[in-house]
Amino acid sequence: MILLITGGTGSFGNAVLQKFLKTDVFTEIRIFSRDEKKQDDMRNELKNSKLKFFIGDVRDFDSVEPAIRGVDYIFHAAALKQVPSCEFFPMEAVRTNVIGTQNVIRAAGQNGVKKVICLSTDKAAYPINAMGISKAMMEKVAIAEARNLQKTIVCLTRYGNVMASRGSVIPLFIKQLKENKPLTITDPNMTRFMMSLNDAVDLVLFAFEKGNSGDLFVNKAPATSIGNLAEALRQMANSEVSINVIGTRHGEKLYETLCTREEMMKAEDMGEFYRIPADNRDLNYAMYYSKGEQGLNEVLDYHSHNTNQLNIEEVKSLLSTLSYVKKELLGEDIEDYLVV
Repeated sequence: MILLITGGTGSFGNAVLQKFLKTDVFTEIRIFSRDEKKQDDMRNELKNSKLKFFIGDVRDFDSVEPAIRGVDYIFHAAALKQVPSCEFFPMEAVRTNVIGTQNVIRAAGQNGVKKVICLSTDKAAYPINAMGISKAMMEKVAIAEARNLQKTIVCLTRYGNVMASRGSVIPLFIKQLKENKPLTITDPNMTRFMMSLNDAVDLVLFAFEKGNSGDLFVNKAPATSIGNLAEALRQMANSEVSINVIGTRHGEKLYETLCTREEMMKAEDMGEFYRIPADNRDLNYAMYYSKGEQGLNEVLDYHSHNTNQLNIEEVKSLLSTLSYVKKELLGEDIEDYLVV
């Protein structure tokens, strides 16, 4: 079998490769991205004959379609992910996240790919910024395309910020601690899911095994407040720097939502994950005017305020498992770790 990973030189691609290159699940894994430098770095580092590299851009159908020929499965991870850049250049987010996804799925359908798994984000649930809006549209496009494909299954995964990811708060706090500067907190009561890169990979692999066309999978995860997170890191560093509250930034949410209440109405609890099946209603809306759904007011969103909340000691225990924290904060000798 052959696997294609779009945006495959990123952290997700690296993490997936660490799992699959140790197995015989795939005879060939194709890496599709537009960054030749990262491809060359990956090629030289891994030196694995199973890997094949394709330069291209998901925005260009004629670029991505040849790379999909002969492929059995696709993990679609290529995206514009930074909130500020998408705010300033929203059409670039549309071209990559929305049109790019449509190109991948349509090329997959034309070439008889068995399954496409599209990676989304918590910001697609009740989106308030351009990145989240483009990802929400990506999900809608994927589900709409799935309805028209007979032989190709299209499903999605949605997960929150990965701990210690590039541009996130943990590297910022660690940098401030190492420089003996105050920790800057927007709102100590703000909550975030505590999800690792391995959690994200496990979610995609679950969708790979269990996903039906149009399914959206969300993994359950604990959360904590930003105040607890800052205090946990401060204690781990044995630091007495102050904590300064600077106020919420523009476009920032008090908590992350992974499933809306509308989605939770039909969500299936699968243990560590929620499965949200596609809305299979057609354009004949008449029957829904006379009979709607009841109980919506009784259902809550699934978000970082109402999931399992970690206290400071639990946060410290979780952070101590991260290679980034071990190396950058605790000074342990970690040869290889991913900066997501």
